[in-house]
Amino acid sequence: MYISIRRLAIAPCIAAVLATASVSAATNPTVGGAAMYPTKTIVENASAAKNLTTLVAAVKAAGLVDTLSGTGPFTVFAPTNDAFAKLPKGTVDTLLKPENKAKLTQILTYHVVPGSHTAAQLTAAAKKGGESSMLTTVEGEKLTVKLADGKVWVVDAKGGKAAVTTADVGQSNGVVHVIDGVLMPK
Repeated sequence: MYISIRRLAIAPCIAAVLATASVSAATNPTVGGAAMYPTKTIVENASAAKNLTTLVAAVKAAGLVDTLSGTGPFTVFAPTNDAFAKLPKGTVDTLLKPENKAKLTQILTYHVVPGSHTAAQLTAAAKKGGESSMLTTVEGEKLTVKLADGKVWVVDAKGGKAAVTTADVGQSNGVVHVIDGVLMPK
């Protein structure tokens, strides 16, 4: 009888945990047609997204899989395949070559900011700073977050801009904001 009562007492707890997990997964945006799970890492979720295959290939070529699978937290501004396609012809193929690993790593780590920064936090910081704020990337250079045309924009060191197209994709080790451009350090 003790075991039966104990099972009955545990059952509601398990149901509550499962319901919370379902709600969390349901509120996390999909990316590239794939469900993004807050219990998976940045790399695990990105690997499932059809529109992030170039980014995933670049992360693998740069040897950053273990880093972006680590505990973090990280904020990643994730360029889509279309964003990479906007680069001059041959750029991606050239960057993926082993001899260009250092340059590729520099570009990719320029898209990563330590800590977990939600769209609401980025927006609040930009409003506080007069419609823009600065973030220091893992690469070491600054990115500018701006508010314009009802969107959050990320501006690189060369003045290139990318709009956040899907915000607040929760990960077990941070947050991803999908962007429509590739950011370039100096």
